Amino acid sequence: MTLLYTDRSMDDVESAFRWYEIQRRGLGFEFLDCIEVSLTDILTFPEMHEVCYASFRRSVIRKFPFSIFYTIEEDKIVIHSVFDNRQDPQKRP
Repeated sequence: MTLLYTDRSMDDVESAFRWYEIQRRGLGFEFLDCIEVSLTDILTFPEMHEVCYASFRRSVIRKFPFSIFYTIEEDKIVIHSVFDNRQDPQKRP
């Protein structure tokens, strides 16, 4: 399977990375490492996470208050959002 990122998900990652780097140099890279671990799990076991609503699945990122929302579509996994769990849940994808 291949990973496909929406523009929204890329924006989510970039803005969170910048924010964490401002908080402490290197923290943004720790955030990216945790995302990479979650994405590896998703690619290895795409159905590991339950459908939380509609067809979206949710993977909670360890050590950071973020979740990856994704769908499984034929031969690809689409990452729709890397969502900050501190936000209003109505803003989820």
